[in-house]
Amino acid sequence: MAELPIHAVLPDLLAALATSPNAVLVAPPGAGKTTTVAPALLDQSWCTGQILLLSPRRLAARAAAERMAEFAGESVGQTIGYATRMDSKTSAATRVLVLTEGIFVNRIQADPELAGVSAVLFDEVHERSLDSDFGLALALEAQAAFRPDLRLLAMSATLDGARFSALMGDAPVLNSEGRSHPLALRHLGRRGEQRLEDAMAQAIRIALREEAGDVLAFLPGVGEIARTQERLANLGDAIVVLPLHGTLTPPEQRAAIRRDPQGRRKVILATSIAETSLTIDGVRIVVDSGMARRARYDPLAATTRLVTERASLAAATQRAGRAARQGPGVAYRLWEEAATGGLPRFDPPEILDSDLAPLVLQCAAWGESDPLRLNWLDPPPAPLLAEARRRLQALDAVDATGAITLNGRAIAALPLPPHLAHMLLCGARAGCAILAAEIALLLQERGLGGQGEDLDARLARWRSDRGERASKSRKLAQRWAQLAERQIANPNSSDLPSAILLALALPDRVAKRRDAGGEVWASAGGRSFRLDTASSLITAQWLAIGEVQGKAADARILSAMALDPADVETHLAARIERVSRCSFALAERRAEARLERRLGAIRLASGPDPSPSPDALCAALIGGVREHGLDLLGWGDKALALRQRARFAGIAVLEDAALLDSLDDWLAPLLAGHRSLGAASPGHLHNALQNLLGWDGAQTVDRIAPPEFTSPAGTRHAIDYSATAGPTVELRVQALYGLDVHPVVGRDHIPLVLSLTSPAGRPIQTTRDLPGFWRGSWRDVAKDMRGRYPRHHWPDAPWEAQASLATKKRQGI
Repeated sequence: MAELPIHAVLPDLLAALATSPNAVLVAPPGAGKTTTVAPALLDQSWCTGQILLLSPRRLAARAAAERMAEFAGESVGQTIGYATRMDSKTSAATRVLVLTEGIFVNRIQADPELAGVSAVLFDEVHERSLDSDFGLALALEAQAAFRPDLRLLAMSATLDGARFSALMGDAPVLNSEGRSHPLALRHLGRRGEQRLEDAMAQAIRIALREEAGDVLAFLPGVGEIARTQERLANLGDAIVVLPLHGTLTPPEQRAAIRRDPQGRRKVILATSIAETSLTIDGVRIVVDSGMARRARYDPLAATTRLVTERASLAAATQRAGRAARQGPGVAYRLWEEAATGGLPRFDPPEILDSDLAPLVLQCAAWGESDPLRLNWLDPPPAPLLAEARRRLQALDAVDATGAITLNGRAIAALPLPPHLAHMLLCGARAGCAILAAEIALLLQERGLGGQGEDLDARLARWRSDRGERASKSRKLAQRWAQLAERQIANPNSSDLPSAILLALALPDRVAKRRDAGGEVWASAGGRSFRLDTASSLITAQWLAIGEVQGKAADARILSAMALDPADVETHLAARIERVSRCSFALAERRAEARLERRLGAIRLASGPDPSPSPDALCAALIGGVREHGLDLLGWGDKALALRQRARFAGIAVLEDAALLDSLDDWLAPLLAGHRSLGAASPGHLHNALQNLLGWDGAQTVDRIAPPEFTSPAGTRHAIDYSATAGPTVELRVQALYGLDVHPVVGRDHIPLVLSLTSPAGRPIQTTRDLPGFWRGSWRDVAKDMRGRYPRHHWPDAPWEAQASLATKKRQGI
């Protein structure tokens, strides 16, 4: 084997592991760490057992094992072996076992002491997958509790070794320089209106024309790969175009990785699967779309959706480095050079944006009800943990304290997400474990059974498929079924329909057609989904939905099974409830009660409820007021006046916002036992407001905003605090004779607006300055009044006269 950069640091790494249980190795892509370190540990005195090398992807695990076995001059499965979910080659002689991170998590759960294992190597830890973070946390726990002799090595391609060192007990950090081959970067850019596939095909043609060697092109997903491959169909016989992604069979993946046996140039169209842990012979050119497809978890909908977004700077660097692994290379990028600085620096750790239900359950199975007590580089977010616990409690997998239940242990024993493991156990109880396992496999492995939303149709195609991948996956389903059957003591033979099994796995995604065309579906969980009108499922009345994509009302159904309505009534009867629902009828200002049969948010039947709960009726009325406002209530003049006075006095307890916040305290007692808002009479409402004010508040309001103004004539007049001009009093001018100081109200002594009228009640003057009025325009007003009302007294100096509403004769004038 040729000398690799990693060989320069191997002596220091071996010395570190001889004296320390943990170490961190930082080595750039191409340094050789994946294929060199594990075999180099085999002859160490402390290494008497097996070495586990964890890989983030099945393709990378298999390729690493095959390359190490080739270097050792052996076949895979002898000294060097591998184990993935769909494929494995190992034997009693295997000393180095390459396995995916999920397989390792299952293994350490089953055997926390890791008997017969001398070292665990975590490769590509910088990718920060959830299983990698969790596996490292469990390995550190096992090392501390059971295996102080166990060696743990974290291998990273980025300079975050210090953080891993601190996590692993200040482990020594070893740095490898890596291989230095010249790498040229060429930024081609892409027009905004240009389709990604067209731009990639154009860039690949340019690269083939300008450079020598094979081409590795990075695209976000399988769809883009297929469309780009179509656009490169006429490159000629000397060039072969091959896809590379996770749904291909192992032989198809090997064909993309290895040199073409006919000596043709290769164009490899790959997803991010080819970014790290993989050397592809002959590649000298990289064409990078700059896009990536990532999983994003939506906790509100409990769904993981795939989003296409810009690749991170770290990913772009990794991709470009693929071109210079074996010699000088060039990377073509479909963005402007100036845009590189705007790329996000790193991909976010999966633990911050993933479905944490599997993690919470595995922690509970480990004996830790609070995952935050484990050692994490980045702890899982508390809200996602809480959401995961709620869903696990619904499956009876954990109890209210977070401790695992017997059913939870059975779920955790299966190598599947909790909801699919729950379905598999339901199938095993009903005597149809293999059917449940087949459905679970189709939901886990993309591409099996072809495309299309109809899972039953895909299931039929997959069962008849005689290809290698289909055959291996059927064997895997059989192993899952056997595992589930071993968890069940007394199975029966009820033989559940396939759609019911899927409904038991995802009860919130049982959906009923909501429109005549079959495009819009209402689910038991309350979400709305859309089905392609060209789907074969469009005529169904009910669906059990497996996969969706998108958010909220835009979520599109990717896979589902048609549900027989009779099966819904029979097999989901335990989930069907009789519910009394009260709603508010705005036009009538009343609460209406109906009795409904519901499957979650889906209404199956509805009719009037003859004996609704008084509390529910009251809650509906209160909800109507809270939604539509306080104006729905028949306040009456006294109550409105009190609220206006309180507002003027600065007492907030009777403001709209405060009253709406406290509806349950003051309005609910008035509506108890009633169906209409009219039950709250004006008098009752006024009393309720007075109770909210209390004695001290009422005294404050009366002092600052008195309800009435008493004139010098002894008459009493209501003060209108809602008037636009300010607090206003309307009264006959004669009632103010003898008053030479303008009346005021409020803390700031605001002048009352005096709306003065004649003896007949007709307006004659409005003023905020009574002394000024007496000494100003009164002379003209009095002259007019003497002509109109000669029997009344109109003095020249009213501030000195006796206030009276009587005529001159009655006053003796």
